[in-house]
Amino acid sequence: MQTENLKTILFITGAFVGNESWNEWRDFYESRGYKTIAPPWPFKDASPESLRRRHPDSKIASIRLKQLIEYYEEIVRLLPEKPIIIGHSIGGLIAQILNQKEIASAVVAIHSVPPQGILSFKFSFLKAGWGPLGFFTPTKKTFLMTFSQWQYAFTNGLSPELQKKGYEELAIPESKLVVRDTITSVARVDFNQPHRPLLLIAGSNDNTIPQQLNFDNYKKYSDKKSVTDYKVFSGRNHFVLGQPGWEEVALYIFEWLQVQNNN
Repeated sequence: MQTENLKTILFITGAFVGNESWNEWRDFYESRGYKTIAPPWPFKDASPESLRRRHPDSKIASIRLKQLIEYYEEIVRLLPEKPIIIGHSIGGLIAQILNQKEIASAVVAIHSVPPQGILSFKFSFLKAGWGPLGFFTPTKKTFLMTFSQWQYAFTNGLSPELQKKGYEELAIPESKLVVRDTITSVARVDFNQPHRPLLLIAGSNDNTIPQQLNFDNYKKYSDKKSVTDYKVFSGRNHFVLGQPGWEEVALYIFEWLQVQNNN
């Protein structure tokens, strides 16, 4: 196994879940020689149970996408070298945006929320996203998925026991504003710009980010000299980080990173 010159991996969490969603992934990559960090979003440095007790939380409700991009950019710039950035959902979008800033060595976007201008009218996408967008509701109050919303948006296809376990261990209140920001110019990506190696991963069973969105995202990149790869995994839902068999996805990424490291 190639373990020389391995870098730090920065894991960027998506919305609605705590950064504990990366715990097993961190163990997986650290056992293979990487250093890893998974900083929580601002105002979320507490357990999911504690954060749910604070709902509705005005501080979390105030979080904006621009703030998150700047927050993670500052973390990256304090590292001794350019890290690998792996993000899930909105974290994947942030990873794509940071890739434009030339501060990463490689980027992996897992079930990424697409940049501005890439939309889907698939029913599952509209249904999963309507509640988090929170139209006609106060933006000073956080949005917390009900268990039934969680079952549809994150853990569809899993047993009720696994759905409940995931909800209790990871579900947290979220900012409606940060979700709305993903359809604004703050979420813009220049698809013509050269970039560091980028892998976009999709799941065939994801109601929140249907695989077609990830494919459309991938196809937008046009610089022929930049590495842009795409992989879809059958049966993966939006809970991909904790879904049984997550190791298959993590191993694929690990092997892809080895190729980039050797090029």
